[in-house]
Amino acid sequence: MTNYFILAEENDPQQWTDNPNPLLPAGYDIVWSLICFIIIFVLFWKYVLPTFKRVLNEREEQIEGGIQRAEAAQEEAKAALEKYNSQLAEARTEAAQIRDDARAQGQKIIAEANAKAEAEVKRKAADGEKALLAQRDAVVADLRKDLGAASINLAEQLLGQDLADDVKKSGTIDSFLADLDSVGSGK
Repeated sequence: MTNYFILAEENDPQQWTDNPNPLLPAGYDIVWSLICFIIIFVLFWKYVLPTFKRVLNEREEQIEGGIQRAEAAQEEAKAALEKYNSQLAEARTEAAQIRDDARAQGQKIIAEANAKAEAEVKRKAADGEKALLAQRDAVVADLRKDLGAASINLAEQLLGQDLADDVKKSGTIDSFLADLDSVGSGK
């Protein structure tokens, strides 16, 4: 029974009237908690929050600056790429022009070399013809001389007389050669 009374005292409804709600703290606890909260809030508001805002603003500026720098770098890269592409196109155009000029010059050089070669061939052919004509004339002159002497010897043997006279020799040789030329030319 003694245990019953102890429990009865703890469950005394009169005690509950002093503290009607066990979930609510006492009034002095609320006041002191409110004072501590206000002090902490003011300190947080005065010191922590501005530092936090400053750090956030710096990071925001860094991020925005980084984005702007990235955009600027991207624009520079685009400009450099466009410049590179235009220079590459110009270089290709210039290379094509140089190649075309080189082909034209090559064809011109080939044409000049061909013309020089043809002129040289014509010159050498003309020189060859001149040399051939000169040799022919020399051979013909030698043959005339030899034939003339042979014809005089033959005429002397046939006639049995000496053709010592130069006029007779000359007339005989000329008539013989004229007959020989008419036979050689097909007349």
